Amino acid sequence: MKSKTIIIIAGPTAVGKTSLAIELARHLNTSIISADSRQCYRELNIGVAKPSSDQLQQVKHYFINSHSIHHELNAVGFENYALNTASEIFSLKDVAVMVGGTGLYIKAFCEGLDEMPPVTASIRNEIMANYQLFGIVWLQEQIQMHDHEYFSTGELMNPQRLMRALEIKLATGTSIREFQQNKKITRDFNIIKIGLHLSKEQLHQHIHFRVDEMMKQGLANEVESLLPYKTLPALRTVAYTELFAYFEGKISLEEATGLIKKNTRNYAKRQMTWFRKDQSFKWYTPLDTEKILDLYQNTV
Repeated sequence: MKSKTIIIIAGPTAVGKTSLAIELARHLNTSIISADSRQCYRELNIGVAKPSSDQLQQVKHYFINSHSIHHELNAVGFENYALNTASEIFSLKDVAVMVGGTGLYIKAFCEGLDEMPPVTASIRNEIMANYQLFGIVWLQEQIQMHDHEYFSTGELMNPQRLMRALEIKLATGTSIREFQQNKKITRDFNIIKIGLHLSKEQLHQHIHFRVDEMMKQGLANEVESLLPYKTLPALRTVAYTELFAYFEGKISLEEATGLIKKNTRNYAKRQMTWFRKDQSFKWYTPLDTEKILDLYQNTV
């Protein structure tokens, strides 16, 4: 019988994960591990919807403001960080809470990831430079030319996945699919996966309201201060790339704001698609705190 438990709160952006996770952690007198691939960066604040200073004071959070944008992170790094943090929390508590919307990070923590071969910086930088020049169509063409297996089975509208597949192929001559064996690791603690959902209309309202609030809070100023670092991987993310385009004179501020809303809606849709594929998630609304606590009590 496993004596320790982690409750994972996942779901799309703006659904209400942070507030619920804090409520759960306070009730259970424990800490929170963030599973958000952007909130960990100290330099990013408004645009990544980081918990407020008041929220951070209510419950101890890990993987918030823990890294710099100059420190490149990936799912394997998160897996190691989160497992060590969980052990630290479990030395004092029987339960911990994880919250976030980065599906690959949550998957890495729950079941591990396949080990990938090393890729030189020169290959990675060349692919990135060409992507910035020629866009996603160039990536799709390169994958079609070099990796037929990934082209027929992979996510062709996800530039991060395309770049990763291309760099593995160019570095090794082998398709990334050969390295993706889906070997699942069983952890020595219980995992309760909670997915949060709202109606499409409600979620879109939340997203639009959040973006408007971000703009009022000074998101444009935050992004402008980061212009010298716009090519860093940490800054290739919604709310930053659109405003970089504005500061480069490519679009108006109104167009940038509209694009942030549109791209955030699309991101939320991709998140839901990812989490819905995992049959071990149990789905609730952000107001179902008592039901989630009952589920925890009945599981352990």
